[in-house]
Amino acid sequence: MDSQKEALQRIISTLANKNDEIQNFIDTLNHTLKGVQANSSNILSELDEEFDSLYSILDEVKEGMINSIKQEQTRKSQELQSQISQCNNALENSEELLEFATRSLDIKEPEEFSKAARQIKDRVTMASAFRLSLKPKVSDNMTHLMVDFSQERQMLQTLKFLPVPKAPEIDPVECLVADNSVTVAWRMPEEDNKIDHFILEHRKTNFDGLPRVKDEQCWEIIDNIKGTEYTLSGLKFDSKYMNFRVRACNKAVAGEYSDPVTLETKALNFNLDNSSSHLNLKVEDTCVEWDPTGGKGQESKIKGKENKGSGTPSPKRTSVGSRPPAVRGSRDRFTGESYTVLGDTAIESGQHYWEVKAQKDCKSYSVGVAYKTLGKFDQLGKTNTSWCIHVNNWLQNTFAAKHNNKVKALDVTVPEKIGVFCDFDGGQLSFYDANSKQLLYSFKTKFTQPLLPGFMVWCGGLSLSTGMQVPSAVRTLQKSENGMTGSASSLNNVVTQ
Repeated sequence: MDSQKEALQRIISTLANKNDEIQNFIDTLNHTLKGVQANSSNILSELDEEFDSLYSILDEVKEGMINSIKQEQTRKSQELQSQISQCNNALENSEELLEFATRSLDIKEPEEFSKAARQIKDRVTMASAFRLSLKPKVSDNMTHLMVDFSQERQMLQTLKFLPVPKAPEIDPVECLVADNSVTVAWRMPEEDNKIDHFILEHRKTNFDGLPRVKDEQCWEIIDNIKGTEYTLSGLKFDSKYMNFRVRACNKAVAGEYSDPVTLETKALNFNLDNSSSHLNLKVEDTCVEWDPTGGKGQESKIKGKENKGSGTPSPKRTSVGSRPPAVRGSRDRFTGESYTVLGDTAIESGQHYWEVKAQKDCKSYSVGVAYKTLGKFDQLGKTNTSWCIHVNNWLQNTFAAKHNNKVKALDVTVPEKIGVFCDFDGGQLSFYDANSKQLLYSFKTKFTQPLLPGFMVWCGGLSLSTGMQVPSAVRTLQKSENGMTGSASSLNNVVTQ
């Protein structure tokens, strides 16, 4: 019966997953259908605009040519009209002179005839008819303004849609996810020497497989990529996966998107737990700051109720073993001199990494991990349920590793930023200079309960960087780290229950 139920549950789970996959595919198809309709409408509008632009240019050219013809017509007409007017004037003067000469033939007096003859001779010499050119200044030929658009017509007849680049192919094998960077590599299905650049789009998601249409972030765009790979660096991996797609562009148009590829970008993400932090700590997501005025009056009331009502001894007189373990999620606030705040996400397996940076004037702080059962009066490193490194800049400067109230002084410079590496399954907790990746100290133990990142602050503040992969340099250093931790045997090789 039980085995049949388990088998049925597996079938139900498989069907539910398949239904979810099909529904996602239907959503994708509907989204694509809407895209076809919207894009077709946009393309038709663009086509109208392009042809309107051609018509506009042709109208402008036609108008210019018409103006040129009219200007030539006007020029030639004016020249010919001027010549006609000159010829008419010359003809009128010549006819008048001819009439005068004809009348002069009838003059009988020799002296008067001679005078008339001289006048006619002088007038003939000065007559415009004899200085007038009888050749037209312009011809009626207008062939120099004729057109032949046969070539242009052929060009217009060859108008067609732009050649669209084919969709690139992302090669998952060549893609690399490391050190909070993602390198995406792709290739064209066939050589295309007209490709000008590529556009890469990416977005974060918590779903494996095909990208979903609903409840997803918008694509972020990286334009004008000249090569066939691109590296996004400095990412915060606050989602399980990232989707990537790429398209090729020539000088005129962008091609189809590649098939999307989903790459795993899993990392430990946590915030600080404000619900159980010490009242003298001001906590906001990934930042904690000492607040000497925080919870004044409330803390004394809490202590009074605890000591009076429950008979719980004061922090200074309470032994670690005499208190019942607190349950995470409904635990009490840290109080007394335990200026502590924990992360809100438990570590139960795997390798994880985060970084911590202290304010320059921070007088005292601790960075490490603790079991969920860490008591509300406990300080990091002073119990067998917590491990940390502690920095003290008050009165005298000390830098030490702490566990189970044992202290190991560290003869290294306190770095600007501390990297914390936790290998739960391997039972290792290591601290590094986050910038140089120099090893500061390692605990080697066996973790038997879920861990929480832990922090103590007094007179200062800390800021965290989470969503980080284990750096490649740290992974490499793990091979040689065991030999370096032998000098700290007083704190290492401790199995805690």
